[in-house]
Amino acid sequence: MFTGIVQAVGRIVSTRPFTVDAGRLPLGDVGVGDSVCVQGCCLTVTRKRGRRLGFDVSRETRRVTAGLDRPGPVNLEKSLALGDRLGGHLVTGHVDGVGRVVSFARSVLRLRAPARLKKYIAQKGSICVDGVSLTVNRVRGAVFELFLIPHTLRVTTLGRLARGARVNLEVDLMARYIARLRSARG
Repeated sequence: MFTGIVQAVGRIVSTRPFTVDAGRLPLGDVGVGDSVCVQGCCLTVTRKRGRRLGFDVSRETRRVTAGLDRPGPVNLEKSLALGDRLGGHLVTGHVDGVGRVVSFARSVLRLRAPARLKKYIAQKGSICVDGVSLTVNRVRGAVFELFLIPHTLRVTTLGRLARGARVNLEVDLMARYIARLRSARG
C-alpha cells in the first residue's frame, strides 16, 4: 500500500533490464523483495546496486500502463509501514487504466479517463495520477479536472505533462468497492 505522496523523482535508465536510478529516495530500508511505486505502478525490487533499483516488469504490466516503456523521469514512493502517516489516500499501485491529457494550463490539468472508469471518479473525490494522490475538482463524463499546486508541480513529474500525454490512473479504492457492492446487490 502507498499514499500517493511522491517521495522522490527518479529516472528510468534502462527498460531491459528495467532499472531505475532512485534519485533522492532514501534507500536504507529498501531491499530485494520490497515494493516501490514507480509512476503509479507497484513493482517489486529484484536488484539493488547503489542508487539503482532493478525490477521485473511483466508483459502485462507494460501493456496496461504508461511511462514504463522508455528512459525518463518517474515518481517514486516506498510502500507504507505500519504507523506511517497517510498524507494522501490509500493507493494500491494497481493501475486501473491509462488516461490522456486533454489540456494543462494555469495549474489546471484536464484528463480523459477510459469510459469504464468514469463511474469511479467523483467531484472532491481522490484519484491517483502517475502515482500522485490528487483531489478531483470537476467531472464531465469521462473528462475530469485537477488543480495542481506549485509544490506538487515541483516535486513530481506532473509539471512535464503536455496535451495528449498518457498517464496511469488508479481510482479511489473506496469508490471501487462501493461500486462492486452495489452491482453485487443486483
